[in-house]
Amino acid sequence: MRTVDPEQELDGPGGREQKLEVLVVDDSPVYHKLVSDALFYQPYTILRAESGQEALDLFARHSPPIVITDWMMPDLSGPDLCRQIRTESHDRYTYIILLTSMSDNESLLKGLEAGADEFLTKPFDPAELQARMSVGRRIVQLHRQVDAKDRQIEESSRIDRITGLPNHRAIQEWAAWQLKAAAQNGFSAWIVLADVDSFGKINEQYGREAGDTVLKDFSRIVKDSSLPADIIGRVGDDELICLITHVSGAYIAAAIERYRTRFAGHEFRFGGKIVTATASFGAIGVEGDEAPSFARLLLDAEAALNDAKKAGGNQYRVATTAKTKSGA
Repeated sequence: MRTVDPEQELDGPGGREQKLEVLVVDDSPVYHKLVSDALFYQPYTILRAESGQEALDLFARHSPPIVITDWMMPDLSGPDLCRQIRTESHDRYTYIILLTSMSDNESLLKGLEAGADEFLTKPFDPAELQARMSVGRRIVQLHRQVDAKDRQIEESSRIDRITGLPNHRAIQEWAAWQLKAAAQNGFSAWIVLADVDSFGKINEQYGREAGDTVLKDFSRIVKDSSLPADIIGRVGDDELICLITHVSGAYIAAAIERYRTRFAGHEFRFGGKIVTATASFGAIGVEGDEAPSFARLLLDAEAALNDAKKAGGNQYRVATTAKTKSGA
């Protein structure tokens, strides 16, 4: 997971301020020049639009964080443009400055209700525009800080802290999509459950930290022994899950055997001793034109895993592939 430093998000190399795109909307070339001149030495890149529709087209392509718009235009009014931007801007906040020659409270209220952040009266003082832009820049940065934190929290809520793999919540979401895609496009999907044998004894004998080490190395071995398209996650205390598509039962058996032998041959050092561990596996595949329940497949894979553990562990069982048909 990439760590975002929101305090530096608007800074470029060496601490220099990053240039922000500013969309200036006005049907008057004179005001375009006045705004451009006022911001000439400022850290902004100017996009120019002479109508509301042109502004919406540019906004859709560039998503500028700051918009300066005139109130009166040939097609859309400034407040109409504000409303459209607020409707279409979902990913990042846009700071909107409304240029107007009107100063009555009723007009200003209409602008605020439409979504404007700030007003600037025509003709404007360049220094005042620069000051309003500085405020807008800081508000944009504040929203980016909040968005970055939200992204980090959202991402961390789907990542297992110990292994760094997707957790049960993430696997449930992805599995539903994978199973649906498999049914729609006619390819196979497999669920493989893996469980470290005697994991509780490892924790009891060598401590919880040793158990975490075993789980981390087991996760790494399974991940490194899988294809890039395979989805590997942690769904239990010592249980991993693999979601694998477009392969046969023979491939699954070979893949599981690869996981099993590589982990069984891996050595750990705990308390001055060389220790090894083993794992058991259970798998179930599905083919057909109807997406099955992930919960149902998980129970079938769990049953196959339990059979492998009851047989003494360090083994695997591959259940019969489930066939699904619409209306069956």
